Order: sequence, then structure tokens, then C-alpha cells
Amino acid sequence: MQSIFATNGSETPEPVKARVEGSIPSWLQGTLLRNGPGLFSVGSSQYNHWFDGMSLIHSFTFGEVTYRSKFLKSETYKRNIKANRIVVSEFGTMIYPDPCQNIFSSNIIPDFTDNNLINIIRYGQDYYASSEVNYMNQIDPVTLETVGRVSRNHIALNLATAHPHYDNEGNTYNMGTAIMGLGLPKYVIFKVPADASGKVQVCSIPLRSTLFPSYFHSFGMTDNYIVFVEQPFKLDVVKLATAYFRGVNWGSCLRFDKDNITLFHVVNKMTGKAVSTRFFGDALVVFHHINAYEANGHVVLDLIAYENSDLYEMFYIKNMRQETDEFIRSNRSFKPPACQRFVLPLHVLKEAPRGSNLVTLTDTTAQAALQEDGSVFCRPETLFEGWSSAPFALRRSLLPRANESESSSGLELPGINYNFNAKKYRYFYGSRVEWSPHPNKFDLVTRTHLEWTQENCFPSEPVFVASPGAVEEDDGVILSSVVSPDPNVSPFMLVLDAKTFKELGRASMPIRVHMDLHGHFIPAAV
Repeated sequence: MQSIFATNGSETPEPVKARVEGSIPSWLQGTLLRNGPGLFSVGSSQYNHWFDGMSLIHSFTFGEVTYRSKFLKSETYKRNIKANRIVVSEFGTMIYPDPCQNIFSSNIIPDFTDNNLINIIRYGQDYYASSEVNYMNQIDPVTLETVGRVSRNHIALNLATAHPHYDNEGNTYNMGTAIMGLGLPKYVIFKVPADASGKVQVCSIPLRSTLFPSYFHSFGMTDNYIVFVEQPFKLDVVKLATAYFRGVNWGSCLRFDKDNITLFHVVNKMTGKAVSTRFFGDALVVFHHINAYEANGHVVLDLIAYENSDLYEMFYIKNMRQETDEFIRSNRSFKPPACQRFVLPLHVLKEAPRGSNLVTLTDTTAQAALQEDGSVFCRPETLFEGWSSAPFALRRSLLPRANESESSSGLELPGINYNFNAKKYRYFYGSRVEWSPHPNKFDLVTRTHLEWTQENCFPSEPVFVASPGAVEEDDGVILSSVVSPDPNVSPFMLVLDAKTFKELGRASMPIRVHMDLHGHFIPAAV
């Protein structure tokens, strides 16, 4: 496992030509940018968690297919390299200025990282490496050079998601949390106009518990609404403030309250006002949303839900360095995620019978029951659920096959045709949370699956690219970077027909390619 996930990657600063097998469509022109952790040790010092690794940016350019990669030259990277050891703290690794000093002999607040290792996002015409901190680093999408660090300083945020949404006018919407500063802590929804002229605050949402802001990695957006899931997976602010003194990492300051509830906030994008109805459901943990849309007076919200927060624990590098059989045994209790659909009725009549189901859509079994106090309890429909205990991210696929039994498992890293974002849609793609990698396609109408498989290969997150002039939702290709621990299998970019899930071609790289997380496809200029 370590050879795939937790060893240091390397740069390929100049484009390297790939060897193409099969037939990659000639219309596929552009660059797929990818981001993920790629450097896990500096000198004799090592990170504790996979999500701590310093960012390695990849690009796959189509036409003549080429590959290149460069480390993000963040301030964190530069300081670590100059010191020849890790000197900036990360999510799972707390660092002190000098190992010979005790924890009380230096600053209370350690330097905040700008290691943006999660995603590539667009603001206006510019592209940024992004994570969940207030800093971002602009990159040149052609050369992968780091242009420089910027902060989200138009709005005072301490945390923000690495998964924004884009509308048809080119505006970018995102969410963040303001913990420190003037006023009480709050969640903030903001918009960056298409010309990137500045950030506009859409609204703020007060925390339901001032010292325990909810953790969130993404959110939902429809044509008219932002949907924020305030989950009982929380950041303990007091523990965060004292983590340095107590000698623990920031990750230990997150806790899941299984006995609490989940709140669903629905905010009008134009007015900034939240729908007055209080929507809630059972406790869950969510990292990734699939899609959201409006249908006949309802908001439909599809997401990947977990029963607890164990996922983060498995990514500590000490766990990932276990032999595969030992890793499986030690993580038997892990509950794979379920793809769930929540339906939130927008117009709740006060005179409606208490306990009645307010969902009138005929294509879902999701329920929303009116409570005595006028709130609405939401019970989801499970679109897909696994029952294997195998852990996430050892081998990842793009969805589960139909009618599986004990080999089934949950799905993560969902992707859609983004032209159907915020609209009613039919297909989504994802990564199987289990040991055997099988890229798959899921049909929400027929509830059937298509898959691609190759033994001992690890596909990355699926990226859909539409065919020129495409009308049908699945008219296009799926792109996935594939790596293997087998030295006889070169890393390759997989290109699938999104309709049939048949392999159209692959572009093999003559150099090592590192596992990544998320990315962004930039079409070539017409």
C-alpha cells in the first residue's frame, strides 16, 4: 500500500509524451488538472496523515497526449524545503519550532499552512490550488508554475471548501466558516463574479452551537438555492485553541456526536434569506455532494453519507503502511458510505396533518414528515448502499456493479456531467469504496450499473467531458488517471465512452504518476 499512497512523488517539469493505445476521440482537446498529496517526508521528518502530504499538481493535455507534474510552491513547501524538515503544522501533524524545546517555549498558535492539496478551482479566468484553509495558491494551468498565494480577504473566513459551484453566467459560489474575528462565529456563503472583481457575501448562517462549528467539505446548489448540511461532525474550538499546548494535532479536535441531529439549511441565492422551515434528519457524516435540483416545489439533494467519522482515521499513514491483510482486519468495523437522496418540501402548509409525509414526488421514496412544532424530519431514500467492511481508497472504482452481494461496498468521489449540475439528472459516476477497483456508471432511473475493470489497478476520481454539441446527458467520455503497484503496468490515463463504459483508449506514461484527489478539466480555446 505504501508504494501507491504514502511514498514521495517526484516532479516531471517538462511535458512527457504518452503512448496511446486504442483511439482517443480527436475532439477531446484540453487539459485535465489534478491535485493531491505527493510529498510525505522532508529530510528525516515525516507527516502523520495522508491528507498532510504536500501538494503535487498534475496535468494531462489532450491532442497529442502529454503529462507533466510540479509540486505546488506554496510558502509551506518553500519553508519546509529550506529547513530540510517539516516546519509547518498540518491536519494530522503538529510541528514545534525545535524538537529540543518543550511546547511552552514557543508561540501559542503555530504557522497556518497554505499547502493546498485538495482540488483545482476556478475564479474568473484564473485557476487555484485549493484546500480548506483561507489561503489559495494561483497556478499557471499550462506550465503548472505557482503564481503566488492569495487569501480570501474580501470576507473574513478562517476555513472554506475546496468544492465551489459554478453557474451558467460564470459566477462561482462557495462557503466558509468565520471562527475568529469580530462578531459571533458563523457560516458564510459568498459569490465571486465571473470577472473575479471581488467576493460578494450572499448570506451568513449562525452556528447552532457557538463553540462547535460543523465541519463541511462541500455543499449543494440548485438554480435558486444553496443547500448547506450542518452535520454533527464538529470542530471543538476550545480543543483547537489548546491543541498546540496539549501536543495533539488539529484532526483530533474534530468529533462526531452520534446522538445529535443533522440540519439542512436552504438559502435563496438571490435574497440571501433562508427558507423558514427547519429541516432535520438523523446524525450522519457527509464529505461529498452528488447533485441538487428543484422539482415541483421540492429541493432534491443527493449526497454520500456515512454513519460515523471513521474514514479520517484510516488515512493515518501508520495505518496505510500495514500489510493489506492486517489493514483489512484492523478496519473491519468501518461502515462504507451510502448514496442517499433527501427531499425538502419548500412550501409547508401550517394546517398539514402532523406526521404526514410532505413529499409529493412520485420518483422517490424519500420522506419529509411534519412535526408538532412545525419542523420537518427528513428520511432519505438510499440510492445505493454497500455492505462490505472493506475500507476506502485501497482500490477505487467508478461505481458498483448491479446485483452484487458480499463484494459490494459504498461509493465516493462522485462526478456528474456538470452541465446538469443544479438540474434534474440521470447519471453519476464514482469511486467504489472497496478492495477491487471497477470504474462504474450508475443510472438513477433504471438503478443499473456499468463497469470497467483491470486487475490490480487504482483509478482516480471520474471526470466527465461532454462531446461537442452534446444533448444527451451521457454523451461524452470519462477520464480517470490509473496507477498500479505492479511495476509491469505503466500509469495511464483511461478514456471511457460515457454511454457504454467501454474503453476507447488509454495513454500510458513512461514515468511514475502519483495518486491524486480532485481536479478540473479546462477545454481548449476554440
